[in-house]
Amino acid sequence: MKYPVFKDLIIFENEDFLVVNKPPFLATLEDRTPNTTNLLKLAKQHDPNLQACHRLDKDTSGCLVFAKNPEAYRHVSMQFEHREVYKVYHAVAWGTHKFEDQLVNRSILAGAKGVAKLTPQGKPAETYFTTLENYSRHTLLECMPVTGRLHQIRIHLAFLGAPIVGDELYGGEPLYLSTLKRKFNLKQQTEEQPLIKRFALHSHTIGFKLMDEEPVKIEAPYPKDMAVLIKQLRQYN
Repeated sequence: MKYPVFKDLIIFENEDFLVVNKPPFLATLEDRTPNTTNLLKLAKQHDPNLQACHRLDKDTSGCLVFAKNPEAYRHVSMQFEHREVYKVYHAVAWGTHKFEDQLVNRSILAGAKGVAKLTPQGKPAETYFTTLENYSRHTLLECMPVTGRLHQIRIHLAFLGAPIVGDELYGGEPLYLSTLKRKFNLKQQTEEQPLIKRFALHSHTIGFKLMDEEPVKIEAPYPKDMAVLIKQLRQYN
């Protein structure tokens, strides 16, 4: 994998914080895969003082906040702890759904193998969902998690019968162009690739208070794969 240049990912920066648009397929922190890099490693090559204030799943793209000093790190950590950070994700889900501030309040238990499940024995988890766009068999959704549990948005959408496209762990199948396009011809001896090679989830907006308590909101544009997916869904709607 060709790794991105860290400074090209930066979408906001001041003397205390830096926000990047995390590319998909890159872990935030060390993971179990040998000989791979991660976003924190790239960040520290850019500036050794940087600390990741939270994390995104490897396949999730979008807003990720780094602190440049311990005070800034503490400042944002407290906001995450007190659920004061404004977080908006966009997801493409299977099925056509009309959600308007639909709340899922279901506890989540993180399993040993990195798979989460809904159970009253888990930790409280709340997410609000709102429909942004409907297509013939899919929906673009705005997801606003109140808490930050493992795979929270993914498992809450599966609970609503709206699994995320490409999220095979929680019931979301890959999406192929042949599913959307009536007269689709594939070249012989070639295997059709899914429109997006990961689950279609993007951290679109993050909002928090700077050191002087000034609120800031940062938006991350869609990466190419998510933009192409939405374009195709609109085209073949």
